[in-house]
Amino acid sequence: MKNLKKNLQSVNKDLKALSKKVDKMIVAAGKPEKPKTVKKKPVKLTAADTMFGVIKRSKKGVGVAELMKKTEFDQKKTYNIIYKLKKRGKIKSVEKGVYKKA
Repeated sequence: MKNLKKNLQSVNKDLKALSKKVDKMIVAAGKPEKPKTVKKKPVKLTAADTMFGVIKRSKKGVGVAELMKKTEFDQKKTYNIIYKLKKRGKIKSVEKGVYKKA
């Protein structure tokens, strides 16, 4: 009888300890987790974006020489970008060699 009583008391202690652990787990599970913040990489501008930015800032239009000076691109690259921007409809030609935002 004494052994049975001791066994029941030890089982009771174990059950209480387990009950406390379960309660802690329930409380922890009930708390909403903080959303992980994702670091955004800085967006790199393309050559066309750089050139369009220069053209967009001028009201009267920008000449090819001025575009080459401000963007530091060579002549071939400048003309290729101008061609792409005209095809996309972002810029228009005011006169020969002068471009402005469409």
